[in-house]
Amino acid sequence: MNNNIEELIEQAEAYENLAMSHMSTSDRVKYSREGKSLVLAINEVYKTSKDPELMEWMKRLTVKKQKIEKRIKGVPTV
Repeated sequence: MNNNIEELIEQAEAYENLAMSHMSTSDRVKYSREGKSLVLAINEVYKTSKDPELMEWMKRLTVKKQKIEKRIKGVPTV
């Protein structure tokens, strides 16, 4: 179980350090889905452990995922 948490944190760090420049739309979709799956996986562990560090990771990953999704949707026209 502890190994699994460490592996999730490593994946979260890699996701958080993604360079967003020169990303194609398909890359953005892929990384958005990857972010969602990471948040859900961390959430499953968080439900049992209630570790505040895991909650912080989920928040940070969600912010990154929202930035990527904002770029998928494009600039709104008013």
